Amino acid sequence: MSEHHEIVFRSDVTVELVRHQASDADVIFAARVSTQGEQTLEGAAAGEQATERDRGLINYLMRDRHGSPFEHNSLTFYVQAPIFVFREFMRHRIASYNEESGRYRELRPVFYVPGPERKLVQVGKPGAYEFEDGTSEQHQMAVDEIKAACTAGYEAYTRMLDAGIAREVARVSLPVSLYSSMYVTMNARSLMNFLSLRTTREGTHFPSFPQREIEMVAEKMEAFWEPLMPMTAETFNANGRVAP
Repeated sequence: MSEHHEIVFRSDVTVELVRHQASDADVIFAARVSTQGEQTLEGAAAGEQATERDRGLINYLMRDRHGSPFEHNSLTFYVQAPIFVFREFMRHRIASYNEESGRYRELRPVFYVPGPERKLVQVGKPGAYEFEDGTSEQHQMAVDEIKAACTAGYEAYTRMLDAGIAREVARVSLPVSLYSSMYVTMNARSLMNFLSLRTTREGTHFPSFPQREIEMVAEKMEAFWEPLMPMTAETFNANGRVAP
């Protein structure tokens, strides 16, 4: 007999920075080996910060897209989001992922529904469309229909578990609005590539129009990264948010 849980509906995402070794000094350390030969890791490992004198070098590397010095750092995030967000996230083959498994544990019934601020109506054709708010009736319909589908899917899931059907089979009835969790580890160069594609900003060289739910994750990741590597983040923005 499976343990039944109360169904929970959420409209947010969770992002935590659980581990990091990332600073502007890491970029300077990596870049200077090309002109000065063997370097010492002591400064970067001790948490030294880049100085104003280093800002020009970081800007040069970003502007001229000398990207490899931005790879010598690491950030590990813990993310909770609906499965459809993770499917988009993992299209970026620039990180290491470990996600919770529906084969080895019973999945909790936590599902995503769009919040009142979520734009619902697509106007225009693919490649040239915008989203509009929609009416209050449309929003209520979306919430009601999603909740009904999620409830039916979870009830089918628990019925199959109660009947002795394996978790890996029973989970097939669950929708992609189900929340999952994962650790994702990447370096700053990979993160900037992700941010350039999954956030909308004015003045970018290559405008992006991500689905709002993955943008919510990207915004939280950027908020953790920016104070760790402020010069890198500043030059990333100043150069049109193009990943080096």
